[in-house]
Amino acid sequence: MASVYGIGNPLIDCLCRIDDKELDRLSLNKGTMLLVDEKKRQEILSHIRNLDTSYSCGGSCPNTMVTLRMLGIETTLAGGIGDDEEGDIYRRRLKESGVHDELVSFDSPTGTSIILLTSDRERTMNTYLGANRLFDSGFVNDKSVESADMFYFTGYMWDTESQRRAVRHVLEIAKARKMTVAFDLADPFAVGRYRDDFMSIIRDHADIVFANSEEARFLFDNYDAYECCRSMGRLCRVAIVKNGKHGSYISDDGYMRKIPLYGTTDPVDTTGAGDTYAAGFLFGYLSGCDTEGSGMIASYLAGEIIGQIGSQFSADRIKSIRTEISERFGI
Repeated sequence: MASVYGIGNPLIDCLCRIDDKELDRLSLNKGTMLLVDEKKRQEILSHIRNLDTSYSCGGSCPNTMVTLRMLGIETTLAGGIGDDEEGDIYRRRLKESGVHDELVSFDSPTGTSIILLTSDRERTMNTYLGANRLFDSGFVNDKSVESADMFYFTGYMWDTESQRRAVRHVLEIAKARKMTVAFDLADPFAVGRYRDDFMSIIRDHADIVFANSEEARFLFDNYDAYECCRSMGRLCRVAIVKNGKHGSYISDDGYMRKIPLYGTTDPVDTTGAGDTYAAGFLFGYLSGCDTEGSGMIASYLAGEIIGQIGSQFSADRIKSIRTEISERFGI
């Protein structure tokens, strides 16, 4: 069975429905992803304490690792959590999902992502990295990396120098062992902050790169998702640009394909859609599908996840999805 090693930010997700006036009171810009400090985190949590809020284990890379594992791919997750109740909860949930746990506990709170969902289904994310900031190259289990078939990480790792060192360390191992490297840009503002670094990663290390149209625009200063995908495809073997309700584009060694959108065009919650798309594509790729088939699986899964609240499927739902994938794509 193929295996994937991922470094990510394990975060406790707090999903709350809120109106625009409440966002204004909190001085938050709708639709953005903001890194917050402990003071701002406590302010937002206090503000939503009496509102309808659900809690789950999340984080971009962890979401992808969990979904991949539920689909049948062996996955390992490395990262930092707190030596606290939230960290204990996270480890239990990870164990239940079957993902191999290489998380390191620190004397710092477990990271939190407060996701505020407005009636127009826009999500405003407020991320407190907490213990994630402390994960460094010395905590990487080299043997686990060397036994994997693929390394997966996201652009969120570039917000702390320690996590950058960890990713760079694994990239060197991957290069020496000729492992497949998959990179998700993850956030347009991260691309804006670290554009030169990301261009270097795509050109020098990545085999498969995921971006949405906004991230690709920041990278190439071009509003045309198709042209952005072509440009990225000149830098890496497989480039993918997700274009919302218009589907996605894939460049495979320069050959362009358009993948249609599957599922609902009226999403309930878009949280984790990109993470699920990545899981679907990597599942197809590691299962022997060509890039078009992998893209169709990715689009199907993304279409399913936006039809529900939350960024991960239930065990029962994944069974029916697995059956559907088998019938549609023969894997």
